[in-house]
Amino acid sequence: MAEKQEEPSSAQNGEPDNAEEGEEKKKKKLKREDLPPFEIVTGERLPAIFFKFQFRNVEYSSGRNKTFLCYVVETQGRESVTSRGYLEDEHAAAHAEMAFFNTILPKCESSARYNVTWYVSSSPCVTCADRITETLKKNKNLRLTIMVGRLFMWEEPEMQAALKNMRAAGCKLRIMKPQDFEYVWQNFVEQEEGEEAKAFAPWEDIQENFQYYEEKLAEILH
Repeated sequence: MAEKQEEPSSAQNGEPDNAEEGEEKKKKKLKREDLPPFEIVTGERLPAIFFKFQFRNVEYSSGRNKTFLCYVVETQGRESVTSRGYLEDEHAAAHAEMAFFNTILPKCESSARYNVTWYVSSSPCVTCADRITETLKKNKNLRLTIMVGRLFMWEEPEMQAALKNMRAAGCKLRIMKPQDFEYVWQNFVEQEEGEEAKAFAPWEDIQENFQYYEEKLAEILH
């Protein structure tokens, strides 16, 4: 189970010296909490340390309480346009999948076709899976392929039903192969400034874990 990371308490940070300072601190905290709990980065790359931890296809994802979603959107209309970027969430309010539909692709023009590919650290939760299903049903000109590193709560019957509904709505759900992790590394992960691009270094159990999750997904979607 993912471990919840809590913000340090005021006692850990040191109490304010006076009431006025305390009031100022409250205002700052309110401002910070008003911000959406995800980060949108378009055309930039995620830090290598995040990729190596969050995308690792381990069986038990302890401590991995974020979802990283790298996307490629190919819009085919009067002109063909390709855009890419990544979203990151804290599993607090709007998850990365929701953020994509709310901010990156808020509407699908009927005159265009959209081929969207996601590379996600883990598969969507039930609520996000339902939103994906609804969106695909409403937008017949949207094609969505989701490549996931891990399956999220795949043993839960409700989760299995949600994944089946996604597939029935036309979503292609795949487990990331070692080559897919390498693709994300090359296209979405930032390299140290001034250094040559480093080759992707697969972790020891990457192939075995891919096969494990591929078997589980096949059982769910059979």
